[in-house]
Amino acid sequence: MSLPTEPIGSIPRPAQLLNGMQEHAAGGITDDALAELYDSAVRDTIAQLEALGSPVVTDGEQSKPSFATYPLHGLSNLGPDGAVIPFADGHTRQLPRLTAGPFRYGTFSSTYLQTARKYATAPVKQAVIAPSAVSLLYPADGIDGYPREQFLADLVDNAEADIRGALDGGAHSVQLDFTEGRLSLKLDPSGGLLDQFIALNNRVLERFTSDERQRIGVHTCPGGDQDSTHSLDVDYVELLPKLFGLRAGQFYVQLASEPDPDRVLRVIADRLPGEARIFVGVIDPIDPVAETPEQVRDRVLTAARYLPADRLGTCDDCGFSPFGDDVSTSRETAFAKIRARLEGTAAASTELGVG
Repeated sequence: MSLPTEPIGSIPRPAQLLNGMQEHAAGGITDDALAELYDSAVRDTIAQLEALGSPVVTDGEQSKPSFATYPLHGLSNLGPDGAVIPFADGHTRQLPRLTAGPFRYGTFSSTYLQTARKYATAPVKQAVIAPSAVSLLYPADGIDGYPREQFLADLVDNAEADIRGALDGGAHSVQLDFTEGRLSLKLDPSGGLLDQFIALNNRVLERFTSDERQRIGVHTCPGGDQDSTHSLDVDYVELLPKLFGLRAGQFYVQLASEPDPDRVLRVIADRLPGEARIFVGVIDPIDPVAETPEQVRDRVLTAARYLPADRLGTCDDCGFSPFGDDVSTSRETAFAKIRARLEGTAAASTELGVG
């Protein structure tokens, strides 16, 4: 077998679905018609990934409103004026604000997994949002009759249910998206907010057995939206030691877009956690030019100078379109990049004598 290689999550949506989403928002098509477009996009995404030979597939998050907000779908106790996330190019994303308790997930990831498994013959990976990101919904001035500690207790219960539902539903692995980890160091350079995030996520992870945690991974990146990032200017070295304190069996680490990957790899090698596998990013999703298999091979071989092959895997740095309205990368470019990752990882595996 080759070194393991996995997608992170989102794939750009086909034009037919994007048009259908706009028509639905304008009242032009029914809920059922939109559901059929979602279903078709999931089926096509999985078919293309499997045709490329991807050993693990995802649904491409075709029917998620975003990687971060899917649990909120269907909730009525939210206001529009939540935390604002600024990106380097000046655009922003705004989260909702919780207006009343109790907090419950409106949608669980197992809903998406069930659809994907209808069409997949390869193992299916399920991405979920980390509870630390969802914690940003709670307003700084609190909610009368619903203290923050009660909110966090409810959040931990729901986040556990989200992960457990995916594991029990047959997911090959479950990936916690933790893009807010690096961002937290921009919001609070002291690291206090990051410590809170790590502690909260571990409250959830500690509810799983060691065997279950081997199927749970954590993804970190500086955000990738509309060809921009929210925290690439934050020193990665400040994040990684604390990141590896998360009780997970796999880590998906953005690396292709780092200006000094060797420096990052030295830190990873020095802090390599337990028996966890490190999937290094070998594809930069917001670079408009598709990498070549040779570039990917060389990135893998660089990583192999620092990390043992039996602890190494490859991935994309981030998802390609983590928000439903992001059209900055074409579907064709995304699949070209994925092909390069698969072929380059296989070439590196041959040189390393893996498999």
